[in-house]
Amino acid sequence: MKLSFNNTAQIEFVKELRRRVDDYFVTNNRSKYANGKMIFKTLFFLTTWIGSYLMLVLGNNTFETNIFFWITLGFSIAFICVNVGHDAIHGAYSSKKWVNQLLSHTFNFNGASAYMWTKMHNAAHHTYTNVDGYDEDIESVPIIRLSPTQKLRKIHRYQYIYIIPFYGLATLSWVLIKDYVKFFKNEVGNFNGANHPRKEYFYLFFYKLINYFFFLAVPLMVMKDSVGLIIAGFLIMHFFAGMTLALIFMLAHVVEQTHFPEPSVEGSLENSWAVHQLYTTANFSKGSELALFLTGGLNLQVEHHLFPNICSIHYKELSPIVEQTAREFGLPYLQNKTFFSALVSHVRFLKKMGQSEEYTPLEYAIGETAK
Repeated sequence: MKLSFNNTAQIEFVKELRRRVDDYFVTNNRSKYANGKMIFKTLFFLTTWIGSYLMLVLGNNTFETNIFFWITLGFSIAFICVNVGHDAIHGAYSSKKWVNQLLSHTFNFNGASAYMWTKMHNAAHHTYTNVDGYDEDIESVPIIRLSPTQKLRKIHRYQYIYIIPFYGLATLSWVLIKDYVKFFKNEVGNFNGANHPRKEYFYLFFYKLINYFFFLAVPLMVMKDSVGLIIAGFLIMHFFAGMTLALIFMLAHVVEQTHFPEPSVEGSLENSWAVHQLYTTANFSKGSELALFLTGGLNLQVEHHLFPNICSIHYKELSPIVEQTAREFGLPYLQNKTFFSALVSHVRFLKKMGQSEEYTPLEYAIGETAK
């Protein structure tokens, strides 16, 4: 069933927020796309990504040194995807379509279909954030309960203990299984049934083979470590990549303050799309320059969800505008003060989800930050 938002509600908030954000760019004579700082970040993460790979396969290193480069490569894969590929796939990196398409291939080279990401993330997740059955990021999995509307099972009682290491399988599953399943099943949230462009069949298999070749076959051919150690390194790489990506997204939507709206039997949601994002999304480490740099601004997910077509490099400046406007209209602006407080909140949420059918989001005064 296609869901509908109540876009007549809070309409003044939406208009005022858009006006203030537009005024920011006009007043400061700035583009909504990448600037020099963003280009520097792009070059930095491209260098660490490619450099760590070359040092791994061409360095003739000891196994201990190779482990370091496998881990570095894992982090680099995550950071190049969230800092460059993510903006590009949203069409937010450049006003030129070909630039966005070119940079979106950083996803493809890392084994994740950029095409399927537009369906799972841009369409399903960004439209129906935290709505069970529609948001791919909280998709129902038997051993994980991420929404109060999902069935509570006995195994969930201990999910707060075993689930964090489980996140380390995220990119491995994505590269080896998930894209294929979603592509050929052709069901993502409630977006399904459309024919894939013919070229996407080619891209799916071509880039998967490219990824398997460079990240597994080449190391097996040129590195002096044993087959077992190289496969172990490959798995370690994916563990750190998967853990990094999963935590960035989970800490923004699956914490104690966020809501999980349920549509009516007619398929309508209570709020407008923009206000829905305020209730289902939380920031973390808002004041941390390091978090901004590493996460591609995705620690400011509230701003990203409200303005996904604006380059992430601008979220820091937009954040006070969004927070102030939300306060004035009596709407929530959810946030955790640090990465670790967000992580603790996520673990507590998992524990609640594993031990009780009921769930009530923590309520904070408008603009208050969780400690």
